[in-house]
Amino acid sequence: MRYQISHTTTYTYSQPVVLQPHLLRLRPRCDGDQSLEQFQVQVTPPPAGTTEILDPEGNAIARHWWYETPTQHLTYHVQSQVSTYCMNPFNFLLEAWATKIPIDYPTSVLAGLQPYLAEAIGIDPVAYQLAQEIAQAVDENPIMFLSELTQQIYKACQYQIRETGSPLPPCMTWTQKAGSCRDLAVLFMAACRAVGLAARFVSGYQEGDLDAQDRHLHAWAEVYLPGAGWRGYDPTQGLVVSDRHIPLVATAWPSNAAPVSGLIRGKNATSTMNYQLLIQAI
Repeated sequence: MRYQISHTTTYTYSQPVVLQPHLLRLRPRCDGDQSLEQFQVQVTPPPAGTTEILDPEGNAIARHWWYETPTQHLTYHVQSQVSTYCMNPFNFLLEAWATKIPIDYPTSVLAGLQPYLAEAIGIDPVAYQLAQEIAQAVDENPIMFLSELTQQIYKACQYQIRETGSPLPPCMTWTQKAGSCRDLAVLFMAACRAVGLAARFVSGYQEGDLDAQDRHLHAWAEVYLPGAGWRGYDPTQGLVVSDRHIPLVATAWPSNAAPVSGLIRGKNATSTMNYQLLIQAI
């Protein structure tokens, strides 16, 4: 698939503020399943400087900074053209030692996956129970586990739009059976980590209904499967990720996937955020 994306985000401040450095995480990634053909960013007010950064997890981000000139607005207008290629997300063969969960990763692999396992953040007891019930039901088969987990969250949880704020704890999402896409992704990750599967949070775009007027930044999860690499699962849509998803950032910590982050300097200043997102198949 080939997509043209226009994403505009505007922050309006209650009084003039001085902008501190900001990070922009809206550059679609490039790998074997996706290529970035065009990418343009317009920033208002124009920054004094820009640094293109590859972060510790391999995400391409931009750091902008400004002179000490007060402003009451900050706008990012990002245009991207992307081609996606993953038509068959099951085109892989697991390593022979990775056909049961928990997977006994070799030491060399385990070292690189450590931030994406439960030891990094602890185990949520509710997610642990959910994961164990599914693992037993599918005879500890990792592919069947991931499929069943995706479907259970999709069928049981009501999708809610919550544009700002950190993801809810997994126990709260599963108990109330509702959440935003990032809440459901974090619940999915917690359940995977509870049975020893390395999982990470992904921020990006999803094709959805191309005729819909309202579009939103999306979130899902990726799981590391030996022999297959990182594979995407979208519990909000009940799908295994293929060529209709466009990943931007993947990280062990959802806070590191925020599309824009930075500080302002201005006493008692508050801000409001508005955005417009257009996705067109071409």
